[in-house]
Amino acid sequence: MTQRRPHNSQRGFTIIETMIAIAIMSIGIVTLIAAFATAVGATNNAQENLIARQKTLEAMESVYTARNTQQIAFAQIANIPSGGIFTSGPTQLLRAGNDGLVNTADDTNFPALGSCPSGPECITLPGPDGILGTADDKALSLANFTREIRIASVLEVDGVTIDPNLKQITVTVSYNTGGSTVARAYSASALISAFR
Repeated sequence: MTQRRPHNSQRGFTIIETMIAIAIMSIGIVTLIAAFATAVGATNNAQENLIARQKTLEAMESVYTARNTQQIAFAQIANIPSGGIFTSGPTQLLRAGNDGLVNTADDTNFPALGSCPSGPECITLPGPDGILGTADDKALSLANFTREIRIASVLEVDGVTIDPNLKQITVTVSYNTGGSTVARAYSASALISAFR
């Protein structure tokens, strides 16, 4: 007489199924960690990105204001090699000179002020207490920022300017973050005419 064992319908995972599940979970966790690292990096660079954007727009606006108030003639809105007043190539963020325009030959260093040393532009940020104007404020030097204002003719064919009353202004603010050797940049381009 043979004895029958009761049939057990419960069955566990095989080792292969367990290994596949672990591999899938590992891929998911690595992806999640990579996304978190990217988000932290973007947050760390947000302040520099905002500063670059603001400095770009300030420079662009100063050129338009100088033209609109007739502080400078339209012919002066050019880089120095083209007979204008704006420097060529990237320069540090210096204080506007007597003409009130940045990236011109008369720019000077900012004087030391509070926690900021003399030299390129420096901004004061609130310290750990989150309140600006208290003893724990910290200085953020913008010495790693450069600004370039390029002015070019818009309609030019074979070296001949078709419309001398229209120019393109491109302002680019570049900066390095942390110990990175890769520069980040923010640019803005606009057209300016001789007519207000």
